[in-house]
Amino acid sequence: MREGDSRLEVTGLLPPGTTAWVLTDGKIGDEVQCFGIADALGIAPQRRLIAPQGPWRWLAPYAPIASRDAPGRANSPIAPPYPDLVFAAGRQTVPYLRRMREEPRGKTFTVFIKDPYTGPDTADVIWVPEHDRLRGENIVVTTTPANRVGSLLAELRWSAPDPRIAALPHPRVALILGGNSVNHRFESRDCAHLIEIARMLVRDGCGLMISPSRRTPPSLLSQLITLFADDARAFVWDGSGDNPYPQMLAHADHIIVTADSVNMVGEAVATGAPVHVYAPSGGHRKITSYIDRLSELGAVWRWNGRLKSWHYDPIDATPLIARKIAQKYLHAR
Repeated sequence: MREGDSRLEVTGLLPPGTTAWVLTDGKIGDEVQCFGIADALGIAPQRRLIAPQGPWRWLAPYAPIASRDAPGRANSPIAPPYPDLVFAAGRQTVPYLRRMREEPRGKTFTVFIKDPYTGPDTADVIWVPEHDRLRGENIVVTTTPANRVGSLLAELRWSAPDPRIAALPHPRVALILGGNSVNHRFESRDCAHLIEIARMLVRDGCGLMISPSRRTPPSLLSQLITLFADDARAFVWDGSGDNPYPQMLAHADHIIVTADSVNMVGEAVATGAPVHVYAPSGGHRKITSYIDRLSELGAVWRWNGRLKSWHYDPIDATPLIARKIAQKYLHAR
């Protein structure tokens, strides 16, 4: 099974009744990857929220867990009975995952998503993207991260579109907005550029679908909502009603996505639609390397002021990641 073939069936890879947790510090981007892999494995993990305080939070991932969070304490996020398998993501979860591996009350198979910065022995399996350097026998490496969108696309395309999208003209363009992050900043000039891009698309006859994230600057979203409030050629999701993000991806003829989110770019290339990447201020060499690699694969094009059409096979690593984890889990059993 090769990376990119999201059409292959991968459910039922684990024994019936396999139990699982997802340890999370609350970051949506990390949770999406964990639950995306779980979906592909055909299991439904329990979400366990990690919220260390004081020095334990500051010293993660290197410090031990606080005594109040020890497995034997009331309300511990890692209180037994333990599941068969646990996924974790986010540096705050690393000490908890290590503690679970030390517990003698049952062997839980551990999976960590992204580089834990504490070495390959942190978990039984670690997934990292190509642009990270961590390697080893238990390291799974793919170009794109896991997601929960790829498996939905076929069904969404066969079903009737969301009414808020169905009336939009073709070509339909999904404008997927991130926001300020550790490495990127949405300066005033970036917001002005994105507004002008939206204006241009509608002016050129496109149907425009705009999906913000939790990090999108409120002023940018507010301006876009006001700008297209009475325009039948555009739809801006303002946070009310069901989130149409998967529908936008499924029914987009083109996608423009901001470069601040590896996950959002990865979800976009799972569609097979031409993906244009707009880079806000700032950046990081790893993200640049990631986008360069997707450019080499023919999936993305850096935004240069105009829409471009091309074809490529959808890239979705989720089924491959799930299969590799299942193989290692069954071998360990």
